[in-house]
Amino acid sequence: MERVKAMQRGNAAAAAAAEPYRPELLADEEPRYLRRQKPLEIRRKKFGGRSWPFYRRVLVLTVAGATIATGLTLTVRFLIYSPQVLLLKPDQIELTGNHIVTREAVLQPFARDRNRSVLRIPLDVRRAQLEQLPWVESASVQRILPNRIRVELTERTPIAFLRNGTELALIDAHGVILDRPDGEDLHFPIVTGLPDTMAREEREKRIQTYQEFLRDADLVRAESSDRVSEVDLSNAKDLRIVMTGLASPTDSQAVTIHFGANDFTGKYRMLVDNFAQWQANAGHVQSIDLQYSRQVVVNADNTASAAKLR
Repeated sequence: MERVKAMQRGNAAAAAAAEPYRPELLADEEPRYLRRQKPLEIRRKKFGGRSWPFYRRVLVLTVAGATIATGLTLTVRFLIYSPQVLLLKPDQIELTGNHIVTREAVLQPFARDRNRSVLRIPLDVRRAQLEQLPWVESASVQRILPNRIRVELTERTPIAFLRNGTELALIDAHGVILDRPDGEDLHFPIVTGLPDTMAREEREKRIQTYQEFLRDADLVRAESSDRVSEVDLSNAKDLRIVMTGLASPTDSQAVTIHFGANDFTGKYRMLVDNFAQWQANAGHVQSIDLQYSRQVVVNADNTASAAKLR
């Protein structure tokens, strides 16, 4: 068998040697890695891999941004330095709500803003300065472009005259002491016992007690608050009121009443219901003390006579 295979291989080799030389077959069977390949064309992208439309958009945005920035700069310079926005004359400040406060007092804080753009005026600072004026309770300061300032005031409302030594001033519901304005015809009760050395918060607390009494008295009898002529608030535990008209609306007799510090409605109702009887018993009533529970002391400030309530 081996001999037969060897003979077959020999015959095949002889046959191959006998065939003519065919170079085309050799070329076809040449390994591909030996062939010379056609060079490939490499395309390089310009501008770092970005296309021209991209850079055109960047250019447009850059120009637009520069234009806007220039416009804003010119606008800011106009609003700060242009004569059209400067505060040049006092007439450019509008003022409303003042009756007691003078225009000159309001213009004084704005004196340093002359020749300054209205946009550079510190409105909160000017408002705080205006609210330091004694008669100003609150203030509002606004810009009115291009070159005006609007000031709106709310003035304090006095509720009584305040006697402090020999001086007679005014006082409002918050305990703020006010100078009496010239030329004003005012009609208020006279309050004592609230010196300017007392803390404003304490004055306000005692004034609120007095106002509470006025409200309660008017609930019992209409217009009773108009009958109050003097109020002594020196003792926080005893509200002392001088009133007229207790016997009748036309009665001018002044009576001093001690109301204590609470239950003004019940005490004042007891006063108006029993005053005629107390006056008949005492003959002439100058003072009445209602501080004590279920007990009234008539003329306690002079010769006292007590009457116990049942």
